[in-house]
Amino acid sequence: MKRELGIARCGLACCLCSENVSCKGCRKDGFLELSWCKDAEWCDIRKCVIAKGLSGCFECDPAECSKGIYAEKIKPRAFAEYAKRYGIEALLDRLEINEKNGIVYHREGIMGDYDEFDDLEELIEFIRTGERK
Repeated sequence: MKRELGIARCGLACCLCSENVSCKGCRKDGFLELSWCKDAEWCDIRKCVIAKGLSGCFECDPAECSKGIYAEKIKPRAFAEYAKRYGIEALLDRLEINEKNGIVYHREGIMGDYDEFDDLEELIEFIRTGERK
């Protein structure tokens, strides 16, 4: 876990991502200037939080949002909602504990254990406990 990369503004766990080794995390080194980020121009979540003056979706209502990546993916919405309820540090703590207990963020490509859910509350509970119901 690269805890210093933290949680992306959308909720994705930059700290656990193995997809792009040159990525600095979208909250690091200036959020407005992301010339190193291949996704910065098309990221609807990035545009939304800038327009609203937020630090991240966890300051809004991620559970009810369907913008950008939230339209198709439950993982970032659940992570952002967890951060809204319990705080960023609590989310980082749980992800670190879960990783130590064998829960994998990226098993194949960008898919892992957190991607095996269809229900937001079930995924939030999985993050909180590390146990599947």
